[in-house]
Amino acid sequence: MNWYLKVLKQYADFSGRARRKEYWMFVLFNMIFAIVAMILDFVLGIAIGYSPLYVLYALAMLIPGLAVAVRRLHDVGKSGWMTLIAFIPLIGSI
Repeated sequence: MNWYLKVLKQYADFSGRARRKEYWMFVLFNMIFAIVAMILDFVLGIAIGYSPLYVLYALAMLIPGLAVAVRRLHDVGKSGWMTLIAFIPLIGSI
């Protein structure tokens, strides 16, 4: 949990490095909290179409997730711009 909070404290810090443990612990807790948000949406009965709690959580974690991914790429010796490779299939379909 400390690693997750560390990433949140470095909310939009795209410089520096992130160790492997920091990245994967953030991913783990991010998935756990996302699943909890989906379950809460279902239990509260507000899960019509897109779940509002899950969408708010996902939007809140977008920038910290990108920041820790860029810092992880810096740690393995790659440019942070490599994260844009994920958008290639989207661009190809347009």
